[in-house]
Amino acid sequence: MKLPPKRGGECPAIPSGSSQVLIIGANGAGKTRFTSRLLSSVPPERTFALSPLRALFGAFRPDAEVGSVDAAYSRALTKSPLGASTVPLASEFERLLGLLLQEEMTNLLAYKMSDAKGPLPETKLDLVIAQWREIFPGNDILRTEGSLLFASSADGSSRSQTKLSAGEKVVLYYFGGVLLAPENAVIYIDSPEMFLHPSTLRRVWDKVETMRPDCTFVYTTHDLDFAATRSSATTIWIRGWQADSDSFDYDILPPDSELREDMYLSILGARRPVLFIEGDKTHSIDSKLYPLIFPDYTVKALGSCDRVIESTRVFNSLEAFHHLDSRGIVDRDRRSPQEVEYLRRKKIMVPEVAEIENLLLLEDVVKAVAAVHRRDEVRAFEKTKNAVIGMFRAEMRQQALQHTRHNVKHIMEHRIDGRFTSITKLEEHMNGLVDEINPRAIYEQFCRDFSDYIKRGDYEAILRVYNQKSMVGQSNVSSLTGCGDKRSYLTAVLNILKTNSHAANRIRQAIRSRIR
Repeated sequence: MKLPPKRGGECPAIPSGSSQVLIIGANGAGKTRFTSRLLSSVPPERTFALSPLRALFGAFRPDAEVGSVDAAYSRALTKSPLGASTVPLASEFERLLGLLLQEEMTNLLAYKMSDAKGPLPETKLDLVIAQWREIFPGNDILRTEGSLLFASSADGSSRSQTKLSAGEKVVLYYFGGVLLAPENAVIYIDSPEMFLHPSTLRRVWDKVETMRPDCTFVYTTHDLDFAATRSSATTIWIRGWQADSDSFDYDILPPDSELREDMYLSILGARRPVLFIEGDKTHSIDSKLYPLIFPDYTVKALGSCDRVIESTRVFNSLEAFHHLDSRGIVDRDRRSPQEVEYLRRKKIMVPEVAEIENLLLLEDVVKAVAAVHRRDEVRAFEKTKNAVIGMFRAEMRQQALQHTRHNVKHIMEHRIDGRFTSITKLEEHMNGLVDEINPRAIYEQFCRDFSDYIKRGDYEAILRVYNQKSMVGQSNVSSLTGCGDKRSYLTAVLNILKTNSHAANRIRQAIRSRIR
């Protein structure tokens, strides 16, 4: 295969030995046009196309291309009409099943005519059934009266192919289709993720590729779940097509990138600056709130703060390749001002509150939610503020101890990292650390600072140091703003942010002003 020309006339080479080629890009980037040009460099008799949409919902008129299931069906009927249906087969999927059954009957007849003894030779249908059983345990494919029935052990029932789900049909289509491709073919699959549940994507395509190790697979997709499963593929990122020069803007992604491939693909495909955040992508407050606060960014949840920091570093080190800005956000927690400043220099934003939950208790956020629910916003905020200060007062010494523990741990990690010529030198160094660091003095200073915040009613300072995830619920802010329970308050904030309203702008501005 030869890659189409790039803008400027360059024609990069596909790395030798590539048996999977993954073509990705945003909608409208020119993936289909690029793939067509790529495949045009391969002799037609060596190409083979599989399309799930065409297979299940295509027109009755068969595909005229040489490398297709329909072409294979036509050639088979020309050679031998055995097994041909008197009823027109209305879809490529049905014609595929017809091919498998025809080969089955032809092999059985050849076996009988040869007077062979021993086991029957394995057919394509045998291979398909074996793979099908692994993907759908408890299900089976039965040969009966020249057709196929699909049985379920759950209730002992059987059904025809017309009763199969789209996912079941497409798995059968892929397993059977690849067996029809010529030797050493280039097999092209458009939207390989279509109709497949994410939990089965990797297993299905791993099996398909294993069934035809002699072939090269070319996938066109914008689905990140599928792209992440093809870890050994040569990945080509399409940015666009230049009509005036009939050339493409694309790159082959570096195979040795330190960044996880699924993350890299999602960022490149979105064509927007990226924001790495903590938490998981479905359940954490971070993944629900930050995309609404930073709508111009592709927000990627990575789990731990360490992964946010490292991924931001790695992605920024590749800026010359992708030309996209990358930033991260981590909770402030109990970090010192020096730690915060260090992170910010590395493009890691740190909020002026201890935890993301504290952002929900900012003055303008509370007031905006109360106003939407027609509550007295001043009263709602004052009562919330007093409740938070009261909670902090009750936990002040415990909070000071936690800050002291973090501070001492941070100092120890740096002091113990020195070079020592012997274990005795290390022991001597450690014996003096407690007196040198003086944890009690650090603790007492935190107690004085925190006591001062309480005395002055410094709500902003308290939110900056108070780590307490139950604060939203215990502060009664949900009831005070007219939302109900704690979960309803978060839902209310998110629903407001989804609107184009004054309240949404007020909340967004309040939160963004505390993140830098």
